[in-house]
Amino acid sequence: MRNKIQASLDVLKILNILFIVASVVICSILMLLHIPGMELLEANPNWLLIWVVGWSIKRNVWQGAIAGLIMGWIYDGMTSSSPSHAFSLVLVGVFTSSLQKQKYIGEDFISVAFIVFFMTVLAETVFAFQYARQHFLLMSEVWQQYQQIVITSAIITSLWSPAFYYPFNFWQERVKQLEKRVKS
Repeated sequence: MRNKIQASLDVLKILNILFIVASVVICSILMLLHIPGMELLEANPNWLLIWVVGWSIKRNVWQGAIAGLIMGWIYDGMTSSSPSHAFSLVLVGVFTSSLQKQKYIGEDFISVAFIVFFMTVLAETVFAFQYARQHFLLMSEVWQQYQQIVITSAIITSLWSPAFYYPFNFWQERVKQLEKRVKS
């Protein structure tokens, strides 16, 4: 009996890992696609940032930071960008996972969209500072373009965040329920 329970838990863990990897692959592919109707003023949703928020919202700070680092590396590998997106996504993972302890943050559509909105603003701000510093520019020189990029990116990313978050969250909740059911 114990072997059957352990085998069931192992299968569940493998399925969960496959689901997580598939979600990363899908978000990475969506980052590369320019689908009509999905963009706003030539800005597409930042699917990897949405993934980091979706992952970090119920995890501890270290898990959020590691997820941000990995997603940042994937983002950098897809865009060969300089400066790196890793630092900004690590901050997103850390701040998002810190919010989980706050009582005023719910898991409804509005809360998730606001979290994604503000985390997009954070990520784009960090990236803009890194860009200005790396190219020896004053922030005032980057400011005009930064304003348009950050607002459109934050709006479109927050609007599309429920399309990823709710299936991802549903799967994670189901896995927890099944683990409890198998263990008891």
